[in-house]
Amino acid sequence: MGFGLLRLKLPLHPARWQSGAVMKTLHDLVADKLGQADPAARAALLRIPLENIDRWLANGHTAPHRLEQWREILVRAQLSPEGFAELLELLRDRREAAIHLKIFGPFAGVLTTLERRGAVSEHAYHY
Repeated sequence: MGFGLLRLKLPLHPARWQSGAVMKTLHDLVADKLGQADPAARAALLRIPLENIDRWLANGHTAPHRLEQWREILVRAQLSPEGFAELLELLRDRREAAIHLKIFGPFAGVLTTLERRGAVSEHAYHY
């Protein structure tokens, strides 16, 4: 199961979010964590999805082209501040194309269990 499938039960279309409020998805939390990390921690965090991609491709993932898209995005994020900014923007993007790509997101393991549980608990009352 890819990280993109763990979505806090938010509707896919922003117009359907309650009261027009933008609640954080797990991808938002990944973006926050990456954005707040010092350079060494950021480098370690960016290695996690790249390792996931390698492992998932070796295990015959059904959408290798999506994982390769993510690999390109992550490598750009490692190589330049502009690439890193683009990654954060994509992780927070609510448009249809970004949502579709994030379904195949390789970010399992970037957030701790506690970080994921806290996010789910925080928004559970909405449902």
